[in-house]
Amino acid sequence: MSKLKKSWLLPAAMSFVVLAGCAGGGNGNGSQSPAASGSGASASAGASGEQSAADAAFAKGKYDPPIEISTILMPKTYTKGDTKENNVHTRWMEETLGIKLSKDTWFPAGSDQYKQQLQLALTSGEKLPDFIMVPTDPVLTNQLIDSGEFMPIDELFDKYANQIWKDHAAEHPELWYPFTKDGKRWNLPILEYTDNDDTVLWLREDWMEKLHLEAPKTIADLENIMDKFKNQNPDGLAPKDVYPLAVSLKNNTNTWMGGLDWLFGAYGTIEEQWNKDASGSLEYGSVNPGAKQALAKLQEWMQKGYIHPDAALWDEGKSAEIWTKGDAGVLPGANWVPDWPAPDLIKNVPGAKYKAYPVPAGPDGKIGTKWQNSGVNSSFMVNKNAKHPEALILYYNYLLDNLANPSAGSKYEYGFAQGYDWDIVDGQPTSEESKIKDFNNDFPFITGPARIPDLYMKTLVKLADGAQPETPYEKQLYQFRKPENWAAAKVVMSQMDVRKQNYFTGAATPTMVSKWNLLRQSELETFNKIIYGKLPVDAFDSFVSNWKANGGDQITKEVNEWFKSVSQ
Repeated sequence: MSKLKKSWLLPAAMSFVVLAGCAGGGNGNGSQSPAASGSGASASAGASGEQSAADAAFAKGKYDPPIEISTILMPKTYTKGDTKENNVHTRWMEETLGIKLSKDTWFPAGSDQYKQQLQLALTSGEKLPDFIMVPTDPVLTNQLIDSGEFMPIDELFDKYANQIWKDHAAEHPELWYPFTKDGKRWNLPILEYTDNDDTVLWLREDWMEKLHLEAPKTIADLENIMDKFKNQNPDGLAPKDVYPLAVSLKNNTNTWMGGLDWLFGAYGTIEEQWNKDASGSLEYGSVNPGAKQALAKLQEWMQKGYIHPDAALWDEGKSAEIWTKGDAGVLPGANWVPDWPAPDLIKNVPGAKYKAYPVPAGPDGKIGTKWQNSGVNSSFMVNKNAKHPEALILYYNYLLDNLANPSAGSKYEYGFAQGYDWDIVDGQPTSEESKIKDFNNDFPFITGPARIPDLYMKTLVKLADGAQPETPYEKQLYQFRKPENWAAAKVVMSQMDVRKQNYFTGAATPTMVSKWNLLRQSELETFNKIIYGKLPVDAFDSFVSNWKANGGDQITKEVNEWFKSVSQ
């Protein structure tokens, strides 16, 4: 997950079952075993002996005799005498899968150093590892594709990927868009939780109860609530000290905390992203006429004191502070707000309560939120000279099938490795960090922990509906997620049909390279001046005309050409 969500969506106190848990083979969820998901020849194997070795490995679930591969492993914390070359993960990998790391594996000091090392290797002709991890970076992805050092993965994926992987890719073909060029797919997508950043409105529930207010179904309802929060504050705060809506106007308003996608969505667009129009073409949401209506409403709210005048100085994290201090009553955020920053609200304001509500409808009944997650965290490219190009698929299949959503009684029921992410304490298995000496939940998995994209939210909804947890994964979420989180997930999933996806996920187009920074700066300045009343709302029309004339129309043309090339 992007932004802060990876660090605290699933806290370190949770076992590997949850951190890695998102898929499960052999436990009734429809996934295939490695033997069932792989048959036939390796996509790049030239000799029949190599083909047979690949087939045999997938049939057996491991390479016998073991093979060596080289890849990228980012910095990790090692305990119990483990080292980067010899640790609980490398020993497990050889014993379970018959895969060893070769001396050509890279151990970069960090992501910036890794990018520099990778780009230097490309320009100098240095030997590259068999499997290259590619961060979510369209420019870098295209550089790697154009280098000629990597092979397309179409045949590898179609032949060897397990059913969990294939089913998600089939359901979300857009995940291939950033990795598609010349009609071929070049990257193996590593799966991530979906729906986890979708916007809900977190309201001060104690204020709602004291004022006898009902859930806001429309923007007008929300305005009434904000007026009551400010001018009839149940905590006795003076109107001048209450700014009901906590938002960030500094960098992006289509964002993960204090965002305004839901307000623009109430007028038929989502700002700062490329949406599909009625004809199926892509348009930039900030120049849609609905954006003008949203700006008019924001100007009105600023004038009424519903938004703090310093909001233009606040980033996402800062925007939440006014809510946690008790001076705001509405925080747009994701389902994970109960993990952060809600605990600060409870600490700062005795008796405070909070609850997630659906986003409201606009005056014409329109509802919309952002949705930019196709369930991909990162990706891997396969060196064209790799001797075992299918090996990473065997590895990741196993994680998805066995570690992601293990069955009760299975080897991974409590976590990955006893003594590391779980142990027996007082005769009972536990994954609580405080009870495990040298607790380490930062395993050096090549791909990162395996996650079934929709499992997390579906499990939270099940708990919100009152069902008892049954599987190890469900029990972990029951233990470590708050009921407010469960309920918020149910709200998110009830809004799935109103979400708008950002369909442009490619590298900057030629005109974007030279014009986009100026266009974005103009957008930010114009929108903020309108919101603060320094420009009339009609200034939006001039902004749109200038945007189109100064490169926007050409960019829109190029974006649609890219979209056509990757989606057909």
